[in-house]
Amino acid sequence: MKNKFFYALLIMITVISLSSCGKIPQAKIDATKTAIEAAVTAEAPIYLPNEFKAVNDSMTSIDAQVEKENSKLFKKFGTISVKLDSTLAQANRVVTQATAKKLEVKSQVETMMAELTSKIADNKTLLLKAPKGKDGAIVITQMKSELSTAEESLANVKTVYDNGKYMDALITLTATKDSVNKMNVELTEAIAKRAGRR
Repeated sequence: MKNKFFYALLIMITVISLSSCGKIPQAKIDATKTAIEAAVTAEAPIYLPNEFKAVNDSMTSIDAQVEKENSKLFKKFGTISVKLDSTLAQANRVVTQATAKKLEVKSQVETMMAELTSKIADNKTLLLKAPKGKDGAIVITQMKSELSTAEESLANVKTVYDNGKYMDALITLTATKDSVNKMNVELTEAIAKRAGRR
């Protein structure tokens, strides 16, 4: 009698144990997917593309593992549950880091816009002092055109910035700033060279 009771108890414990391991950790799946959605809202694919891809790939892998495990007679989600904990923590970190990165890029864009505005004004002043010989007149006309383009680019960047697209603004600013800086160097050297001949 005791043996029958013991075996019945053992079977019941085994069944409970298997059934507890056999439940899909849906709450963890939902929490992780919510965190990934929050990362998208924080624009992690733009500001932290590699980190976001790693989290997204991890979730895709988990979904595949859940589907595979769910098709088995005796389901075990213990390993998947642990992986979900790790992916959720990673997704939450990405949200925080993407938010910080966006603010960093925003600040960088603001600084660069101010620097570019100043450099364009500086180049306009240098153009007035630039040598105006035969070849110089052609170069000055070309530089004036380039400065107009830079000013248009700066105005467009301001619009992009106002729309919250800071990474797009940064990319455009970097190219425009390089061009304006190069012009500044050329003008400064040309003026210094002419002064040296006197």
